[in-house]
Amino acid sequence: MPLSRLNQEQLSAATAPFGHNLIIASAGTGKTSTIVARIAYLLQQGVKPEEILLLTFTNKAANEMIERIARFFDNETVKRIEAGTFHAISYKLLKKIGKKIALKQPKELKVLLKTIYAKRRFDHIDAAVKPYQSSYLYDLFSLYQNSEVELSFSEWLKKNESEHSAYFDIYEDVLEEFKEEKRAFSYVDFNDLLILLKNELQGVDNNLQFKEILIDEYQDTNTLQGSLIKAFTCNSIFCVGDYDQSIYAFNGANIKIIGTFKERYPDANIFTLDKNYRSSHMILSLANKVIEKNPRLYPKELKVTREGEFETPKLLVYNELFEQYQAIANKISCSRNLHSEIAVIFRNNSSADGIEASLREFSIKCKRKGGNSFFDSREVKAILDLVSLFVNPKDMMAFIHIFEYAKGIGAALSKELFDALLEIGGGDIKEAFFKPKNVENPFKKRVRNSQLGLFDDLHEIGSVGRFYSLGFDEVFLSNPVLKNSHISEEGAKFIYGFYRFLKESKTVKLPASLVEHAINSHVFEEIANFLAKKRGTLKDGSVDKKLVDEAKERIMRKAWLLRDLAKNYNDIFGFLNALTLGSSEMSEGDGVNLLSIHASKGLEFKEVYIVDLMDGRFPNRKLMNMGGGSLEEERRLFYVATTRAKDKLFLSFAKYDKIKKIEYVPSQFLDEAGLRN
Repeated sequence: MPLSRLNQEQLSAATAPFGHNLIIASAGTGKTSTIVARIAYLLQQGVKPEEILLLTFTNKAANEMIERIARFFDNETVKRIEAGTFHAISYKLLKKIGKKIALKQPKELKVLLKTIYAKRRFDHIDAAVKPYQSSYLYDLFSLYQNSEVELSFSEWLKKNESEHSAYFDIYEDVLEEFKEEKRAFSYVDFNDLLILLKNELQGVDNNLQFKEILIDEYQDTNTLQGSLIKAFTCNSIFCVGDYDQSIYAFNGANIKIIGTFKERYPDANIFTLDKNYRSSHMILSLANKVIEKNPRLYPKELKVTREGEFETPKLLVYNELFEQYQAIANKISCSRNLHSEIAVIFRNNSSADGIEASLREFSIKCKRKGGNSFFDSREVKAILDLVSLFVNPKDMMAFIHIFEYAKGIGAALSKELFDALLEIGGGDIKEAFFKPKNVENPFKKRVRNSQLGLFDDLHEIGSVGRFYSLGFDEVFLSNPVLKNSHISEEGAKFIYGFYRFLKESKTVKLPASLVEHAINSHVFEEIANFLAKKRGTLKDGSVDKKLVDEAKERIMRKAWLLRDLAKNYNDIFGFLNALTLGSSEMSEGDGVNLLSIHASKGLEFKEVYIVDLMDGRFPNRKLMNMGGGSLEEERRLFYVATTRAKDKLFLSFAKYDKIKKIEYVPSQFLDEAGLRN
């Protein structure tokens, strides 16, 4: 049975008396085994399985625990245990009591909110700041729901966003109508699930009774989740967590919930799991030196159980940023560990781009979790779409993806343009530009269908004379595609830029040269400007020029990184095929694990690299100054990252970034860890 496999501390916790129990389970101390053993103990004590509720933060964690319990109890018993995430359990219990709900994704409900928001006027208000856009208002309201249970939304805004006070009444009115619309259609989002269940639990009559509630990763609970736990009329809770691994403040997690446990429950039992089964004593010593700089909420002193000879954690110092990534890729290529047992952990998504590209140069597979893959970024996709269209002029999706960026064109007109070019070029859009057939009207009309909401759409033929002043060459001006009256001057310039890219790339043979042509094209310039502006737009709708410039710099960094990667190939088809096949390996299959710190939580690896340990990047000073951020939170992130390592730990930093022309100083965490003394 599970209890027989526990150490003394785990056994004491697993067999704790009914009541309020908090188990401080540091990294690698066997918290999952303890929770599984606790459930087994409850069943042995005669608690019915349906009287046990297990709340986790991932379905994977819940499934793993249930699978382990199933090794010792019959399937019928195990199936009756209520186990899952806060949201999954809330949905299941609400359906169980007959609540009519239609769960919707946030992006769907944002569209609904936008239709309500669009009916409001804000221009009559003279305020120093612009009103929030509807999408941000939704996100802000969601954060409010997760972090506040007493104040009204306006009161909370006044406390946190007082400069928007002129708009508070309008915001409230918009959100009230939004709630009414959701009620009318029984729409709920993830927060609504918890709020609805809490309201049901606070009612006089409900059949949702449990003998004990177990909560995994208790340090990550937010105020809303905490209030839901409290709403259950349950006299026994078993909370397992570690305040040193509380790293979700940006998402509303409230470390005070675990920190004030003894104050809220004076009769509480506090257990500490102090034996680490994961890391070598040198890795654990380094992690503890840093985390001890944070205030101690509960006393704990970890003991190492692993015996044997292990390598001392190593500090890797490089002169230049990209040199760091290439050197780490080289070290990984020489490692004796399986690639699946190696992780590169990053604080900032941009750090992973260089690592991912460098690993590809060594033909090392990798899978990436947390942040977006380098090959999935919109700027890299755009360059590859341009290259793909040059190689395969019949690639409709690549064409639509590119032309959606053109002002005044969009997805629908992009498809019409592509179909028209195919007709003009006899099935080849290159031919459509260089040897166009004389087609009077290449744009097909759509057939009327009142049931589908379609109507006769006879395209009015426009005069190409409206484009004569734009400096286009005669070959391009003679193209029938320009007769579409919906094409604006900006749209025509974009099409002309695409035409010039195809024309100037005719004699290109090498992949790197073709990528460079794409980067230098008018088309990519427009795309880069669009993306940079979008990424530099603040939550209130205003554009920050500094952020735009920084975004443009990052976009171009990725673009030239792709060009450098293309230098390893002599054949354009080989280049595209390698990236097409390789990009899918970023998220699945075997290979080196590229992980954000948040994504690495709960995992362990024989060999770990933590990159870009420079002040400003880690700790991330920018995020420290945002909501929920702090030096203590950054230090907890460092602790989580280092304690993923079992045998080998490498910490690296670079002195200089040649693209940004920035000199770096080492992270203070390296000093705190005793690596630079």
